[in-house]
Amino acid sequence: MRRLVFEAEHEEFRSSVRAVLQRDLVPHIETTREAGMISRDVWRALGEHGFLGFMVPEEYGGGGMDDFRFNAVLGEELAVHGLAYASSFGINTDVIAPYLLELTSIKQKERWLRPFASGGLITAIGMSEPEAGSDLGGIRTTARRVGDRWLLNGSKTFITNGYHADLVIVAARTPDCGDRAITLFGVEDGMAGFTRGRKLDKVGQPEADTAELFFDDVTLSEEDVIGEVGRGFHAMMARLPTERLSIAIASLAHATAMLNETVGYAKERRAFGQTIGSFQHNRFVIAELATAVEVGRAFVDRCLLAKIQGDLTSVAAAQAKYIATETQSRVLDACVQLHGGYGYMRETNVACGWLDARVTRIWGGTSEIMCEVISRSLGL
Repeated sequence: MRRLVFEAEHEEFRSSVRAVLQRDLVPHIETTREAGMISRDVWRALGEHGFLGFMVPEEYGGGGMDDFRFNAVLGEELAVHGLAYASSFGINTDVIAPYLLELTSIKQKERWLRPFASGGLITAIGMSEPEAGSDLGGIRTTARRVGDRWLLNGSKTFITNGYHADLVIVAARTPDCGDRAITLFGVEDGMAGFTRGRKLDKVGQPEADTAELFFDDVTLSEEDVIGEVGRGFHAMMARLPTERLSIAIASLAHATAMLNETVGYAKERRAFGQTIGSFQHNRFVIAELATAVEVGRAFVDRCLLAKIQGDLTSVAAAQAKYIATETQSRVLDACVQLHGGYGYMRETNVACGWLDARVTRIWGGTSEIMCEVISRSLGL
């Protein structure tokens, strides 16, 4: 069915993104996977074409287009080539951008937005810790006032883009502002006391570098505080629905790409004298999955419309993430099964896609947390 959420300008943008990705990203997919991180050349290429700063005001070098449908188009097209690309670049465009645009001072905007838009400033967000994943209230990293400065101490883990990020938005407890107060800080590469651990060895998405971050008496000034002191938890919770919608959009696009590839395989692969797609069981499985993807996309598109109209709720975003990632998981598992032994080989796209997809039911809040959010809204 034709998707009613997008207009002509968004489809034109999609065509431009596809052309650039084919030229500047696709030829480097194998080397990127081996390197375990996306090269800065690719970041700069996307930045030069305006794909990383279209939401940034023109006076800071961006496109000035405050329309999340452009984010959705970019996320979908990146996910076609690998979920890691959607997650890595999505951290910049979908997660970090709202913090930099909505919570920063004029000086901070001048400091960060222009390189952000050009692809010269790779960003990450430091929420998760060894003892605090979905439970943001469990954060133990602290920042304490010392005169007119802050001393940041603690660690973060599972940080996408963490190994080579130039700017990390770090959530830290600020006991001086109250027992449960959290404040956000902009920590830059090269600051004394800021170090990184090894790149974590993940099951999937090797292209997305993921790291542990350590803070040992990192000295920060008031100019490094993002938003209001003590209001970091509220800032994060207010922006989580957008992150979850972004995950839902990329997950369904990724599932669709893998399903389309599997349909092509089913039309060609032969067994017992006929194509495997002609077997009734396989046809019915594919039909069920194609329907599930379309139904999920209809709801996610409705959430996307709600986002641009300014009324996306945390419950709807949780429902979108839940249905999209659970559907993605079903699709990828079936695609592996339909490929048979070849589906278990890392050299196939479907095997890599299956490994890449598993984390989507964990990050951005687990499926169980999504169900908790949804059930509470029902008064349960």
